[in-house]
Amino acid sequence: MNDLPVVLVTGALSGIGRATAIAFSREKARVVVSGRRLEEGQKLAEELRALGGEAEFVQADVRFEDQVQALVERVMARFGRLDIAVNSAGFEGEPAPIVDQTVDRYAAVFDANVLGTLLSIKHELRAMSAQGRGSIVNVSSTMGIRGAAKNALYVASKHAVEGLTKSAAIEAAAFGVRVNAVAPGPVQTDMLDRITGSNENKAAMLSTVPLRRAGTPEEIAEAIVFVASQKASFMTGEVLRVNGGRTAA
Repeated sequence: MNDLPVVLVTGALSGIGRATAIAFSREKARVVVSGRRLEEGQKLAEELRALGGEAEFVQADVRFEDQVQALVERVMARFGRLDIAVNSAGFEGEPAPIVDQTVDRYAAVFDANVLGTLLSIKHELRAMSAQGRGSIVNVSSTMGIRGAAKNALYVASKHAVEGLTKSAAIEAAAFGVRVNAVAPGPVQTDMLDRITGSNENKAAMLSTVPLRRAGTPEEIAEAIVFVASQKASFMTGEVLRVNGGRTAA
């Protein structure tokens, strides 16, 4: 029997998700990465295999339940188990005042961030419950506990992700499955550039971080690997905030 853990990472094609997939591969885990873009996903899987482990890309959009179900079933069919799932897929939406937001913009953000997380937990937990073990890590945000002007939809969606995490943890505990979240602060990704919109706005945001810089995707990935591991075996229903001290005050 192969004792190397089987890890699923959604939203793995960029930013934190990509860094997380690489971090697990360096730990010699067997990694399944998922996202919407086929060519990029296949290239990522090749990159992970070059690190010396097993890796596979499965194209899926977490907004659609049939695709999420098929994704988890593919993992189980190939490896026979699912030890760790990292739900990193997300969408920041279009920053705008609340009075200018629309139903369509709401749906775009909540379908990706909330529905996508819910569907992922649902099918991951079904697989893990049957095997009596597993660890799920959702990716939240500093905005999961605070407000932000012109980002109400994204903020609300991350509050919801943290609520889902805590509720799922209570249900999953009976089956030996842990559910936690990692909540990054400003991290140097394309999403941060889109949210801030300019170097001036980014500098203003980073001035509120006590460590006076953005985090890196690799730093967040290391936190995710820890929370998912047996080193955090008594931790469930928690949100680990990795934000350079931004929420300390």
